[in-house]
Amino acid sequence: MRALAVEPSFGLENLQVVERPDPEPPGPGQVTLRMRAASINYRDLLMVQGHYNPKQALPLVPCSDGVGEVMALGAGVTGLTLGQRVAPIFAQGWIAGAQRNEYIRTTLGGPLDGTLCERMTVPAASVVPVPEHLSDEEAASLPCAGVTAWHALTGEAGGCGVTAGDVVLTLGTGGVSIFALQLGQLLGARVIVTSSRDDKLEQARALGAWQTVNYREVPEWGKRVKELTGGRGVDRVIEVGGAGTLPRSLQAVRPAGEISLIGVLSGTVKDLDVLPILMRGVRIQGVLVGSRSHFEAMNRAIETHGMRPVVDRVFPFDQARQAFKHLAAGRHVGKVCVRID
Repeated sequence: MRALAVEPSFGLENLQVVERPDPEPPGPGQVTLRMRAASINYRDLLMVQGHYNPKQALPLVPCSDGVGEVMALGAGVTGLTLGQRVAPIFAQGWIAGAQRNEYIRTTLGGPLDGTLCERMTVPAASVVPVPEHLSDEEAASLPCAGVTAWHALTGEAGGCGVTAGDVVLTLGTGGVSIFALQLGQLLGARVIVTSSRDDKLEQARALGAWQTVNYREVPEWGKRVKELTGGRGVDRVIEVGGAGTLPRSLQAVRPAGEISLIGVLSGTVKDLDVLPILMRGVRIQGVLVGSRSHFEAMNRAIETHGMRPVVDRVFPFDQARQAFKHLAAGRHVGKVCVRID
């Protein structure tokens, strides 16, 4: 079978199509998938470049997100049928409940081989049927970006989820942020979107954004967002920037509001005044994708409302390197996908 692998060392220049043996027939409790499409996350780019985990063993098949058809069932597998479209979950061991350290060792696209291959065998418990109304590329966008946004919006143990009438701020127009815009509206929230480009903000408004802010034109965008809420502040921030944007997010959030800390696009280390967190009772919750249970709950909402993920561009399998470059350039709105079959 064909696969995309990074070898012998990290770097986009070393991402290449390789021939690998077909996976062994599925064992008890396993399924083999014929992969149809994959989508790329910023984590996948960092993994290929060697920035996410420099100690990652190579060769590595990248990408955590994909969709395929069940082509073989192992002994004892129930609830799945041949030809059914399913998506493997991000952390193969995280079925339900709170996050645990051992789940990190079961994530696709590093340390485990990922979805940029023609066939893969995984535990049957780690796949989720996808909504029938979605294309392969739309469905391939769900496991990481979609589930992350859903988890961030619906809350963690001890927190509370977004409810009708809440105001959500999401930063940028990448995969997680656009999912947060779409899913936030399904939950009844009004969503504010930031970007450095007016054309992207126009697309966000077309998708239903309540307000938009160009952070290049308004460097104090945290204060501007607060003004848009009549001085109250937003109920939740989908924070994908990291250390560089967190101070502005703290300006934008209301007292006792929540910041879902997801990404590190602007870095991981920065001096931070923690007094606003303390004095205003702000909750900061780290979100690392989510479980199979999160995925299933999100799918029910997507099916109920007929929502379709935003796919920016689809690349053929042999142009996967160009797909990574397109993502790295930051010109996309929504998801960048690779067609496998």
